[in-house]
Amino acid sequence: MLKLAIASGKGGTGKTTVAVNLALALDQDNVELLDCDVEEPNAHLFLKPEFQSCREVGIPVPSVDLDLCNFCGRCSEVCAFNALAVLNDQVMVLNELCHGCGSCAYFCPEKAITEYKRPIGVIESGMVGKLKFGHGRLNPGEAMSPPLIDAVKKMSSSERITIIDAPPGTSCPVVTTVKDCDFCLLVTEPTPFGLNDLDLAYHMASKLGLPVGVVINRSDLGNDRVEEYCHNKGLPILQKIPFDRELAELYAGGEPVVLHRPDWRSRFRELFERIVDRQEEVLRQ
Repeated sequence: MLKLAIASGKGGTGKTTVAVNLALALDQDNVELLDCDVEEPNAHLFLKPEFQSCREVGIPVPSVDLDLCNFCGRCSEVCAFNALAVLNDQVMVLNELCHGCGSCAYFCPEKAITEYKRPIGVIESGMVGKLKFGHGRLNPGEAMSPPLIDAVKKMSSSERITIIDAPPGTSCPVVTTVKDCDFCLLVTEPTPFGLNDLDLAYHMASKLGLPVGVVINRSDLGNDRVEEYCHNKGLPILQKIPFDRELAELYAGGEPVVLHRPDWRSRFRELFERIVDRQEEVLRQ
């Protein structure tokens, strides 16, 4: 089944709006929505799922037995993230910098390092009617979200179309989210900031070898430079969403538009068909 990531180079472009309405417009027996914006998940505010499970997620961090340690400094040498420092007869562990790679424990000559799970957040899953839903919530103050995003992505089913709402931007959390997906739908807006960040997102997706399509939100505002950019890059514009006061009011009230406007349900179904056609076209090339 198709695994579709919906991303944007910046926040506020309408990425979650597209993800939620696209999921609801399709056959819900066959669809799941995963919200990987774990620092600020908000898809559940529109879907109002009945959560059925909640599981804590942690990463392995080192614990040093000073009775076994000879303070050789090998652990700090192999740590690519500077999460350990050896100071005379002490070993300082900076848990917030640790990526849980396990190198320190593996290379410790005295086997003085063991690992324990440090909680970084939770993942929750449930149903919205027949639509499967899951998201992650990063603990406040945590600096590293990719391990939690990986845990959310592992909830995906190969028997359903998976729609993934990515975090905004183009940094590590977004790369973690969109990698291994079949298609990346970029949501943008016709403004200078929208164009700048679309360019960043397009180059990120290109580096990952992902087929890409574009949705322009609030398409009748701003200027034509985003459309010109897409034309010059050969980027297909798969949907334009004009500024509509009724859509904005529904959004502000936490209501998906496809539940109130049959015409928009049809438009989001057509968007999905264009995504599938574009993916197949790229695969044939």
